[in-house]
Amino acid sequence: MSKFEVIVLGVGDTFSEKHHSTALLLVCDGFSLAIDCPDMYRSVLRSATQASGRTLSLSDIDHVLITHVHGDHMNGLEGVTFYKHFVESKRVNLVTSPEVRTAIWDERLKASMGALWDGHQFRQLGFDDYFEHIPLSWTDDIVVGPFRIRARRTVHHVPTSALLIEAGGRTLGYSSDTAFDPELIAFLEPADLIIHETNLGPAHTPYSALAALPSELRARMRLIHYPDGFDTAASTIAALREGEVLHP
Repeated sequence: MSKFEVIVLGVGDTFSEKHHSTALLLVCDGFSLAIDCPDMYRSVLRSATQASGRTLSLSDIDHVLITHVHGDHMNGLEGVTFYKHFVESKRVNLVTSPEVRTAIWDERLKASMGALWDGHQFRQLGFDDYFEHIPLSWTDDIVVGPFRIRARRTVHHVPTSALLIEAGGRTLGYSSDTAFDPELIAFLEPADLIIHETNLGPAHTPYSALAALPSELRARMRLIHYPDGFDTAASTIAALREGEVLHP
């Protein structure tokens, strides 16, 4: 049986002083899938290497799933893509919803990546020069390497993808950023392991709402994207730590 591992790269939010921004790395059968891409991604991988005992290298990560276009979830994509372009002569396999695909180039990356000086002149480049797009569907499962992925839109400021990911006979549920949504909880409930955000503000999930869920569900749940002031020791739901390696 294939072994499905989830390596926790970051657990914080965009304001955190203590943690890297929330990100995961999924590994199965030697295939790696990055879930979101925070700033200084190679440094994030280095920190997780030291904490986890796993050797994590950007050279082994060619597939990146971006859940939404907020900076704490995608600001590292420019650097990762330039690294692949200049150092490895590769395109990034970018897994996104149609809404993220529409916004990510014209509204986020084009200004800094759309023209390159080649030593003699400026070359104009577009999305397809850097990326191979793998559409993430709202209605149908997709397959990326050993991972079967189902997406559901969350209640957030911008279009955001919650995920059910199957591999090696196990299923991971990931809320991504979201207001508390009982229908999303029902979507995630079949998973063997559920990673759910908690944070402040109307577009995030208050801890109190998750703490009121049935104990059996909370036992399969882990918290991520929590603010620096969150009391992890007092939580009835285990909070993830950077470098932690999970087996759904």
